[in-house]
Amino acid sequence: MQYLADMGAEIIKIEPPHGAYERHWAGADRAKVAGVSAFYLSANRGAKSIAIDLKKPEARELVMRLIEQSHAVTENFRPGTLDRLGLGYDAVRERKPDIIYASASGFGRTGPLVKKPGQDLVIQAMSGLIAANGGGESPVAVGCAAADQHGAALMALGVLGAYVKWLTTGEGTRVESTLLGAGIDLQMESLVTYYASKRGRDILKRDPHLATWFHEAPYGVYKAADGFIAVSLNPPEKLSRVLESEAIAAFIGKSAYDNRDAYAKTLAEELKHRTIADLSARFDAADMWYARVDDFDDLVENPQVQHMEVFREVPVHDDTIRLLNHPLRYDGKVPDHRPFALEQGANTREILENFGFGSSEINSLFDAGVIHEPAVKTEMAGE
Repeated sequence: MQYLADMGAEIIKIEPPHGAYERHWAGADRAKVAGVSAFYLSANRGAKSIAIDLKKPEARELVMRLIEQSHAVTENFRPGTLDRLGLGYDAVRERKPDIIYASASGFGRTGPLVKKPGQDLVIQAMSGLIAANGGGESPVAVGCAAADQHGAALMALGVLGAYVKWLTTGEGTRVESTLLGAGIDLQMESLVTYYASKRGRDILKRDPHLATWFHEAPYGVYKAADGFIAVSLNPPEKLSRVLESEAIAAFIGKSAYDNRDAYAKTLAEELKHRTIADLSARFDAADMWYARVDDFDDLVENPQVQHMEVFREVPVHDDTIRLLNHPLRYDGKVPDHRPFALEQGANTREILENFGFGSSEINSLFDAGVIHEPAVKTEMAGE
């Protein structure tokens, strides 16, 4: 929901008293900044936090009162979890008929895999992404949580679509996003091409330099003398001239797809003794499609990345973290940064007051252990 917050939506994150999962786990051996999980910081910009113990009997009515004044509910529990808490779709819709109720799960709420846990690597494997990415011989996973992130973006898109429907008809919508669906949707072009080609799984096998099974050579990654370079769809006529290579010229007039393995091997031999600087000068002069393979340290030094304001330094307590900005531009501008709660329940009292709860009622909920807030009040990160 970070994208929706960036676009101006008020996002209220309901967390358990001990905090959401992403507050306690992060990659790279639980990377943290000033005690706050990098995993949490990466995806909760703009979210306010209220800490509620949903197992308390009073919690259901409390949440329902919040929902009555909201446009949408989003959740990513396993199917059936919120039903058992009295907060499933049917119960919420009965209380607020025009609600937008969006659920994210591994496989949806019905079907033979409904009880199977969904996780990014599992989805990459199941969706064919790993097999296609590995060249058919040695399957290789994508080096990021691609299905997770795409699934979340699709869910945000679904909420926006449902909100447009609400604006025009006043009707609510049940939105469902699945990781499996997201992992498959990522491969729209390649899957449609695969089934249309009718060539079968052997077509996935290819020279390891080639990036995909469905592009013609030289589309792939090659080792140079001092680094790696990605070479896109450049015809042999052009490549042979730029590299002054008779070996590449031998592929002129031949199918760059049917001869993709031989073409890729030949280009690899041509490039391995040349420097990135030499190749860049030649390729730039000929307006060719290519790029040096950069790592994450190179990325922040990229002048175009800096011009696009991709990154932002945000204070976290007495430290700072480099975060990604919203990926789109609106009227040429990056959306303003919106702070987020550093601790679970950081906005509990504020949220309830804004929703019309009185002080005595709020205090009673605190006393009953239904709601929680940090022992020491902290500022929202980025303020």
